[in-house]
Amino acid sequence: MGIAELLFACFLFFVIAVLYSSVGHAGSSGYLALMVLLSFAPETIKPTSLILNIIVATIASVKYIKEGCYDKKILLPFIISSIPMAFLGGYITLNPKYFKLVAGLFLVLAAALLVKREYFKSKDSEIRNMPLTYGLGIGAVIGIVSGLIGVGGGIFLSPIIISLNWTTVKKASGIAAMFILFNSLAGLTGHLAGLNKIDHDIIYWIPAVVFGGLIGSHLGTVKLKNKLIIGCLCLVLLTAGLKFLFVGFVK
Repeated sequence: MGIAELLFACFLFFVIAVLYSSVGHAGSSGYLALMVLLSFAPETIKPTSLILNIIVATIASVKYIKEGCYDKKILLPFIISSIPMAFLGGYITLNPKYFKLVAGLFLVLAAALLVKREYFKSKDSEIRNMPLTYGLGIGAVIGIVSGLIGVGGGIFLSPIIISLNWTTVKKASGIAAMFILFNSLAGLTGHLAGLNKIDHDIIYWIPAVVFGGLIGSHLGTVKLKNKLIIGCLCLVLLTAGLKFLFVGFVK
């Protein structure tokens, strides 16, 4: 990349980090979509997404822990099963064609889940107990998918626990942030255990998402027009997902 391209990419990573952290996510699906649209090499996408995810999820987790916006009883079953599966998924290197298909499907589904979370909220506010087996099963499935394509899985977890009324919306953000952190760490460890390399350009994206995560986490505590933000993010995810699906099926 030339200097102009690097600066432009840094700006886009910064914007994604701000937008996602402002609505309680670390941004892995956004980073994934951005790298698809900028035509990054498929083998560099997973580790880059996981590292950036770890950084922003750490910032978000500290924020939510300080505010008491999390629930250990809900979080633990998910991470107990997701960590080993995310490690396994990170260890496995998919053929570029299958990676594009899986990642494309993920991005399209992620766009739909963001819409569901913001526009189709449950009117039932009664908090229900989460069955342990459900938590373990859901955590395992999200873990393996997350490790395979390099995401944290929070974009799957949040709509599930909110729609099933297993916790409050505010606590769901803290649970998702910590789930993303543990999943991303496990996925990256698995990736490195498979003797896979990390793209050296990561040193440019890290400062961008650090500042973006800090700003977005702060903005998340004030009243923002979330529907507009979610709409923009969905458009990016859907565009990138369809691009990857088209390339995966054609080639």
